[in-house]
Amino acid sequence: MTGEDTPASGSTEGVEESVTMTEAGSQHRQDDSGRARRTLGEPCWVSLMVHSMEATQRFYGELFGWEFRPGPQQLGPYVRALLDGNEVAGIGRMPGSRRLPVAWTPYLAADDVDATAATVRHCGGTVGVGPLDAADAGRMAIASDPAGAVFGIWQAAAHLGMAVSGVPGAPAWNELMTQDTASVARFYQSVFGYKEEAVVSADFDYVTLHLDGRPVASIHGVGRALPRDRGAHWMTHFEVADVDEAAERLTDLGGQVLQPPHDGDRGRKATVADPEGAVFTLVRTADGRP
Repeated sequence: MTGEDTPASGSTEGVEESVTMTEAGSQHRQDDSGRARRTLGEPCWVSLMVHSMEATQRFYGELFGWEFRPGPQQLGPYVRALLDGNEVAGIGRMPGSRRLPVAWTPYLAADDVDATAATVRHCGGTVGVGPLDAADAGRMAIASDPAGAVFGIWQAAAHLGMAVSGVPGAPAWNELMTQDTASVARFYQSVFGYKEEAVVSADFDYVTLHLDGRPVASIHGVGRALPRDRGAHWMTHFEVADVDEAAERLTDLGGQVLQPPHDGDRGRKATVADPEGAVFTLVRTADGRP
């Protein structure tokens, strides 16, 4: 899927075909045809639109061990990244006429993307692309919340989304970075039905979003620390076997370390950017959840 099947950052040791989603990942339902479906609002894919697909594929291939195969091409060249044969992310070419930020974009699952897009508008968000079909893969839209953070909406058909999550080389978590959680938490709750679990702290504004009793994403209110040049944005965390080694390798490949590796409450992580400036987090956790 791009942002535009969309439009959305290691070692692959230990990744097996039988690997399933972690606690932060998928719990599938079945539709009338018996196909597995994801819960409304569940993060199901990440995608990146860039200027040089060839250079970007080399970078992430070396960093995470990804291989690539073509995806839907309606809105331009697009490939899906594979980790040991399992689809984990998408990369597409930015339309030459548009000067958009290069950023990883998470996709949230929907049973009916048109209805969800209408709810986004009703709740104060914006739909910038779609809804539209991505060949037989599914139907998608690109939207933004009232604070301006961009996300995708994905109604699966042939393409259900990520096959694995929370293993080295795959997405592990998605976190919304915004000024304060109160300004947008109600929007996501209204659109996707999340239940919220707040961290009670005088100096830490953080909410975990739950579906069916399990954590699937989070919102972090960072106040004045929100980058002026980026505004509110979703941050994708990619699991790696060794954060320090991955950060060093990323630098050698032409990326940039924005926040050096450090230990947090749930694991070791580093904030980094690829050669085109797409920011993401390298993380090493026990359960795939920062």
